[in-house]
Amino acid sequence: MDNGETATGSSDLESRQRATLARLDRFSRITDTAFRIPFTGIRLGLDPIIGLVPVIGDIIGLVLSLYVLLEAQRAGASKRIKAHMVKNMLIETFGGMVPVVGDAFDIVYKANTRNTRILREYLEKELQTPPAPSFPWKQLVFLIVLLAITTGLIIPLLSG
Repeated sequence: MDNGETATGSSDLESRQRATLARLDRFSRITDTAFRIPFTGIRLGLDPIIGLVPVIGDIIGLVLSLYVLLEAQRAGASKRIKAHMVKNMLIETFGGMVPVVGDAFDIVYKANTRNTRILREYLEKELQTPPAPSFPWKQLVFLIVLLAITTGLIIPLLSG
């Protein structure tokens, strides 16, 4: 691969990762912060509203949260990152199942927003990592030519 292909491949990867993050931002906004409770600074989304239905609502919220995990898998996130995301999903699910307090917990915890932020930090760190260098063909050819010239000069001196 030459540098143009590497840059294009890197640019394509970056574009896909940015598109993934944009989708997850929209998803997190809808599930966690789409609405503001009037006269307060409290924001909530569909997840805590669905969570008002005892147990079933929290399980539906968990299933919806799997979308963020799926996107992390597609983006190539590490096992450690995905495990952290699963932990957040389970905390929100089981915290939301606690009667009365669970509904408030759903509004505050916002697992989808947390998981999107974790994936964003992971991908941005990965984007800053320079791509693997291509094979140094020019340097190799230069060394071979230099060796040939040097050998060509030394052999006549030794024979003569």
